[in-house]
Amino acid sequence: MGMENRPSAKRESGDRMELLNEMITRASDCLWNVVLIVLLCGTGIYYTLRLKFVQVRKFREGFRLVFGHMVSGDKTAGEGEMTPFQSVATAIAAQVGTGNLTGAATALLSGGPGAIFWMWVSAFFGMATIYAEAVLAQEYRTTENGEVTGGPVYYIRAAFKGRLGKVLAGCFAVFIIVALGFCGNMVQSNSIGNAFAEVFSARGIALPPIVVGVILAAIAAFIFLGGVNRLASVVEKMVPFMAAIYIVGSLTLIILHIGAIPAAFRSILVGAFSPQAVLGAGAGITIREAVRYGVARGLFSNEAGMGSTPHAHARAKAKNPHEQGMAAMISVFIDTFVILNLTVFSILTTGAISSGKEGTALTQAAFDTGFAGVGDIFVAVCLLFFAFSTILGWHFFGQVNVKYLFGEKACRLYSLLVVAFVVVGSTLKVNLVWTLSDFFNGLMVIPNALALWALSGTVVKINRKYMKEKAEGGSKNADRH
Repeated sequence: MGMENRPSAKRESGDRMELLNEMITRASDCLWNVVLIVLLCGTGIYYTLRLKFVQVRKFREGFRLVFGHMVSGDKTAGEGEMTPFQSVATAIAAQVGTGNLTGAATALLSGGPGAIFWMWVSAFFGMATIYAEAVLAQEYRTTENGEVTGGPVYYIRAAFKGRLGKVLAGCFAVFIIVALGFCGNMVQSNSIGNAFAEVFSARGIALPPIVVGVILAAIAAFIFLGGVNRLASVVEKMVPFMAAIYIVGSLTLIILHIGAIPAAFRSILVGAFSPQAVLGAGAGITIREAVRYGVARGLFSNEAGMGSTPHAHARAKAKNPHEQGMAAMISVFIDTFVILNLTVFSILTTGAISSGKEGTALTQAAFDTGFAGVGDIFVAVCLLFFAFSTILGWHFFGQVNVKYLFGEKACRLYSLLVVAFVVVGSTLKVNLVWTLSDFFNGLMVIPNALALWALSGTVVKINRKYMKEKAEGGSKNADRH
């Protein structure tokens, strides 16, 4: 009897998972189809106009700030702080993850090549949004038990006084713990597990994804126990290395298929406004879906407006909030306009989009066309570095909010739960973990964006103050000469 009931039990379990996935998908669609697209893009456009296209005017200066600190090896952080480069590296570590390899692939399949255009649009305006987030994180940061801390919960409380501020800050804290610490880290381990399962499967070896999940969880636990200092030390070494390796490999692949670049650009631009012209009427993808998946996957990738990276920017030892805002803009540029685009053009120029693969396997299929026999291994190893660094960053972001809600004593339990979710995530279906992540990412945006709108006058005032000081400083130096 027991043997006969097993298939039935498995079917029932599968049906329940499908039902759960369908329910969360509907709720997520309600958020993403209108509300969040308007809120995210609207916030970015608003700040772009009020700050007079700060992402264009201050791009060179921000670039020089970030890479100047990296080259100089600035180690001048005070007690409980991060160096400027460590804070940006932690932000980039969180941003450059599964979204850049797997998220780009799922956006292409779900929204067509046109989704990438809307990723670009949301990232451009998102650079202004993340400038505001970093400025506010610096402005409202505080010191608790000798450790510098900050993030949306602190500037939400500043934006909305009294009970409303407490409720919105509390909601944000819960959402980010669930969205990044738990669901988001399930996505990362899920993608790593699937990538390595694909590698071993292609060679006739069965590797259960849970094996990868357990190994990841063990390494993560070791770093978690070392606290923020160990995390900062790891990511400042890992981020430049992992980015350089992936950039070289993907550029090589794209150059091998350089003749297909014009067609790839055309499919993105045409697909943004007429998906049927690129994919055919049978694909069933509309402009709304191209926008929806472009903005959603763009947010998952660069996190602008989501309220996650301000936790890292708050800890930076910056000269002033304006400087950290400029540095923050560069992290979005590197994430979306460099790393993510390399994945997109690797898939489009190789024609792998028609391979029938999805998620990480699609990116691996693209690299296999240029590096037969080792392309899937290359992607799996890069994804391991990308996604693991994101696990570290997201654990830290969630931890700040655990401390805010429950105090220092709750952090150890939180870390153990994250480790458990890393293991569980490696075993779940791809669609379910992405749906969960999209939904809770969307919930995070709402209280954070409301605070960004409420404090826009503060951001503009800070921007003008330091711009004026720099202009006056420049004129004084000119007078001396």
